[in-house]
Amino acid sequence: MDISLILGLLALGAATGFLAGLLGIGGGMVTVPFMTMLLGAQGFPAAETVKVAIATSLTTIVFTSMSSVRAHHRRGAVRWDLVRLLAPGILLGALCAAQLAGWLPARWLAAFFGVFVGYSALKMLRSGAATADKPLPGQGLLFGAGSMIGALSALLGAGGGFITVPFLARRQVPMHHAVATSAACGFPIALAGTLGYIWAGRGLSLPGSVGYVYLPALVCIASASVLTAPLGARAAHALPTATLRKVFAVVLLALAAYMLSRAAQA
Repeated sequence: MDISLILGLLALGAATGFLAGLLGIGGGMVTVPFMTMLLGAQGFPAAETVKVAIATSLTTIVFTSMSSVRAHHRRGAVRWDLVRLLAPGILLGALCAAQLAGWLPARWLAAFFGVFVGYSALKMLRSGAATADKPLPGQGLLFGAGSMIGALSALLGAGGGFITVPFLARRQVPMHHAVATSAACGFPIALAGTLGYIWAGRGLSLPGSVGYVYLPALVCIASASVLTAPLGARAAHALPTATLRKVFAVVLLALAAYMLSRAAQA
């Protein structure tokens, strides 16, 4: 692997880990477009680059979510009862969405990513705290919610916090429990999505990959992000995170525009 690609992936991992610790937002929305740029510059097949970026981003969450879940569990903040109800739907949704992503043309995935991330960024710029105005639904509806969370996360290469946290917070779950429970849900999302993308890309002949998961990028991003996430968490207590969140939303809008332009060029 080219040294410039290694350095780029390490820098990407460091940045996404820091942002995850600082803002409580998973790095998938940043990892996917930047990894798409890096792999594209190295001459990776254009038809597979977006899928490889999404699959590899999901796989990094398998490793990075564990330390986060342990920390939240030690504080007693994880609602394991909700995790157990959401997890079956999450597993099904993520597995099915990974198969769908393997079948879809890359430009459709890039367009979906661009539209959804752009919408999420605009909401981040506008919205305040979620209003807890609804009770938690029953087991069947939680299964359906889990399926939607798992499917969207697998299509975007993200851990699902951007959906799970607002969903729980609006249903009378205190914010610190919502964040902790979302972190615990990130592991089944990432695990099911990873297995799904490995199976969906089983015929892909890319050196260093297992299915759509590109192992050298996985090692670089995961190792760097694990180191910088605690630094971001510390900085969150000293920096104006509300302002930083708005800056991050603007960056997401730019990345969404990049993915839309890539979809248009494909």
